[in-house]
Amino acid sequence: MSKFERFEDIEAWKEGCRLTARIYEITRNTNFSKDWGLKDQIQRAAVSVPSNISEGFERESRKEFIRFLFIAKGSAGEIRTQLYIAKRLEYIDKKTFDELVDMAKHVSSLIGNLIKYLKRTSV
Repeated sequence: MSKFERFEDIEAWKEGCRLTARIYEITRNTNFSKDWGLKDQIQRAAVSVPSNISEGFERESRKEFIRFLFIAKGSAGEIRTQLYIAKRLEYIDKKTFDELVDMAKHVSSLIGNLIKYLKRTSV
């Protein structure tokens, strides 16, 4: 299906896992941890990124893989929105916000490039 033999070889999946772990770290913060709704939503969006990459890959269909990559990319965007809210509520400082937004943008870019690659290469 692609140049990858396992989803664990995909850079976007690896970076998505790093982002997810970092999101879980910052949501343990006292203020963030008390906001159950936002904490749960950002954690679910973060887990969705690498989960959808791996699920799409395992479908063994290029069309399905691309569809799941778009879902993962959407979740990366969702994380950014939730980070803006967390910053506005002062759950995270500017340095943490900038770090995580940059990570989310990087993951989104990796996913976008993978989608482009899959669309232009033959099966």
